[in-house]
Amino acid sequence: MSATTLPSSLPAGRPALWVRGDWNAFFGFGTNILVNVLVLTGLLRFVLKMPDSLVFGRILPATGLMLFLSTVYYAWLAWNLARKTGRSDVCALPSGISVPHMFVVVFVIMAPILGRTGDPVQAWEAGLTWVFIQSFVLMAGGFAAPVIRRITPRAALLGSLAGISITFISMRPASLMFTTPAIGVLCFAIIMGSWFGGARYFRGAPAGLVAIAVGTVVAWASSAIGLNYGGLSLSGVAAAVGNFGFQVPLPAVEHVFSGFKFLGVILVTAIPFGIYDLVEAMDNVESAGAAGDAFPTTRVLTADGVISLIGCLMGNPFINAVYIGHPGWKAMGGRIGYSAATGVMILLLTWFSVIALMLALIPVVAILPILLYIGMLIGAQAFQETPRRHAPAIVLALIPQIAAWGKTQIDVALGVAGTSAAAVGFDKLAGAGVLYQGLDILGGGATLAGVILGSITVFIIEREFDKAAAFALAGMVLTFFGFIHGEAIGVGQSLSVSVSYLLVAGLLFWCAKYASFAPHAAEAAHETGMDAHGLPAEGAA
Repeated sequence: MSATTLPSSLPAGRPALWVRGDWNAFFGFGTNILVNVLVLTGLLRFVLKMPDSLVFGRILPATGLMLFLSTVYYAWLAWNLARKTGRSDVCALPSGISVPHMFVVVFVIMAPILGRTGDPVQAWEAGLTWVFIQSFVLMAGGFAAPVIRRITPRAALLGSLAGISITFISMRPASLMFTTPAIGVLCFAIIMGSWFGGARYFRGAPAGLVAIAVGTVVAWASSAIGLNYGGLSLSGVAAAVGNFGFQVPLPAVEHVFSGFKFLGVILVTAIPFGIYDLVEAMDNVESAGAAGDAFPTTRVLTADGVISLIGCLMGNPFINAVYIGHPGWKAMGGRIGYSAATGVMILLLTWFSVIALMLALIPVVAILPILLYIGMLIGAQAFQETPRRHAPAIVLALIPQIAAWGKTQIDVALGVAGTSAAAVGFDKLAGAGVLYQGLDILGGGATLAGVILGSITVFIIEREFDKAAAFALAGMVLTFFGFIHGEAIGVGQSLSVSVSYLLVAGLLFWCAKYASFAPHAAEAAHETGMDAHGLPAEGAA
């Protein structure tokens, strides 16, 4: 029986641990997690210049353990929901290493410490301490999350999430695909044909596996004729085999507490990004709820914190997070087993040091189309699972993420050139049309800023001006203390933006008490027989 023809309910107490659709989700989600592990391995080895003994002997085994605990826990949570409801269509929440945080901890925490000390071990210790602090922010925030989720409009939560999916999830894979189109675009077409078009390949083989296999064949064939599209070589494979060996994670508690000597550097980003995790996790739980699977927000956030804490105490300097993408994995047939199977796979790959060999055998560009597919689904969900009239709120909610992404691209480009925006001059950049300071302010705390702006807009559309004013006041407080529209937590951050939120709140409170209103478009069409464009309204005489 195919995943799409499974019955929607089963006898209570008998949820299936594996269905046919889990194969598709396993190859899709498994390759997603594998890509992230491959990327972080490259960052550790080639950016931070960490020795292989530290990367393959301490960090990756601890990372594999954390991912195993996370994916198995969320598989159990889905199994429990299926058991209680008697439904067979419950899909486990996807989880793994937080990708934005992966780059933050490498470039903002570990790289500066490495530059200051010249010691990769101390850089690793600073990363461990960073995760340690974030873990407690997540655990504490988990108890407030249900209240926040209840009062915040779905369009604001999903709109902010759509911004992440369009920028930080989709843009890089799409760009890399088109730099190697013979592999990337071909693999993307394979995935689109199956997961959107319903085409079946090679007796029902999962499209994700087919895409990776075809991409790998093209990469090695191009290497054989001298084109080398995927950057693969036999010498690279031979070198990767040398890293084979069985490694288990070892406690790293003393290393965690050694990193506290860098607490001043760590706190600047640990608390804001802990709050970012909090909001993003709420968004992702909301996304799963929109897809039909209601998971308890407090348990999800607390689990992320506890699992991240265990990981860092064993030597993993990366935070765990619930991923966006639940509706995508569910749409392709994923249920419970795909999550646990991914955890087992990553555990084996990291404990047996197979990751280096994977990097040498499979072109990453063959895997990236899967991430673009997930980004497309999440961006679309924001519009599909909310009222049509809330579409402007969704667009406004995703704009801060675009600003944050644009600023990141500028910073990286200038950094490679050995300079910075401040060194070039903000006026010169503005003269060339690059409004760097505006991007910096708008994109500060982008996820939370998107939720605030989206919520204000939704409540204005619904003419609940008192609620819109309350969110504007929340925006003022968050901006004043640097949680949004600012670079760091502190008192009196971005004062001009704080004042603007206060003025907006005052205007909205006035509207709630004293303003008179034109009828809604639907009401006007009913009264006049004409729509907003001056054309005969549907159903009008």
